[in-house]
Amino acid sequence: MIEKGILEEFVTRHQRLFVLTGAGCSTHSGIPDYRDSDGNWKRTPPVTYDNFMTREATRKRYWARSMIGWRHFGQAKPNDAHRALARLEQMGRSEILLTQNVDRLHQSAGSERVIDLHGRLDQVRCMGCGLKMPRSDFQHELGHRNAAWLALDAPDAPDGDADLEHDDFAAFDVPSCIVCAGVLKPDVVFFGETVPRDVVDEARDRLEASDAMLVVGSSLMVYSGFRFVQAAAKKGIPIAAVNLGRTRADDLLTLKVEARCEAALSFLL
Repeated sequence: MIEKGILEEFVTRHQRLFVLTGAGCSTHSGIPDYRDSDGNWKRTPPVTYDNFMTREATRKRYWARSMIGWRHFGQAKPNDAHRALARLEQMGRSEILLTQNVDRLHQSAGSERVIDLHGRLDQVRCMGCGLKMPRSDFQHELGHRNAAWLALDAPDAPDGDADLEHDDFAAFDVPSCIVCAGVLKPDVVFFGETVPRDVVDEARDRLEASDAMLVVGSSLMVYSGFRFVQAAAKKGIPIAAVNLGRTRADDLLTLKVEARCEAALSFLL
């Protein structure tokens, strides 16, 4: 473990930080993370894009669990890690904040230069015509159609859903798009789905303009985020990481702080 004071020195030394955040940044806001300290799954991996799009049963199970989980996820508030990174931007030191999270807590904390690499869970999109709607509106419709399910409760899961186990999800009523009757999906990138090219290109452009990278709360096990660390290392850009446990990029890091994100970044506040 490297002393946190060295992280402050690293941040102070660089003027244009490319910040990459993951689930560990939001755990103190009550949103569970995916992996243990060795980078292994803590629970069954999330639903895949193909299963969601091709199996009605998967969509019913997903939206039932999501309706229960959203009641907590949708109320989550930023913690000191989010506020510290917003302060870094206000100081003019953040070139961009690329987040793998879909909770929009960075924006709630005041960060404006943010790229949502994996989309945003507070929005629902039709996979047919592209119509978008606020998740709050969709939540209301789900509750209206499935009032009996509102009495259920379950532990929170990382993707804004809940670890709800039920004998039969077949009775759960999932609405279709009101315009084209297409499949409605949270406006996020599921496992097995491709990150939009324009999002990747924008992040790469911002990396080109950066003089260092700061990874906060990510094991980097998902390639969509890890590739930016690889690109930074290839360009000789120094990389610092704050994460509890192993990361996929440990051998590429200039320094590593094994501490809670909000504690490691407290010097910014």
